[in-house]
Amino acid sequence: MTVSGVGIDMIEVERIQSSIAKEQGFRELVFSAKEIAYCESKANKYQHYAARFAAKEAFFKALGTGWLKDTAFNEIEVTNDESGKPVLEPIGESAVVINRNGLLKISVSLTHLKTMASAVVIIEK
Repeated sequence: MTVSGVGIDMIEVERIQSSIAKEQGFRELVFSAKEIAYCESKANKYQHYAARFAAKEAFFKALGTGWLKDTAFNEIEVTNDESGKPVLEPIGESAVVINRNGLLKISVSLTHLKTMASAVVIIEK
């Protein structure tokens, strides 16, 4: 396998918190049901939402195409494996569109503080 793309993104936690509070349906448009359940279970839930938002942005940057037609942000899902490591996986119709690119492995790293969240995504083919 060879690295085909690297993406990074950083976002203010307050920006995501404000969007969730003000924009009707924003949370459901951007995050999957699993992501919402995970973030809502956390004491500092907006930090977790922001980190996942950054991961989605970093993923599309790593693709080298930006946001793809026929994909949805809530179908770029960030969950955790049994050891707690974050995992990014396209789901639903977005998976069909994205998998046409022949991706073999997606690695993601998340970090967040009280006011900022960031993510890095590496795609291998």
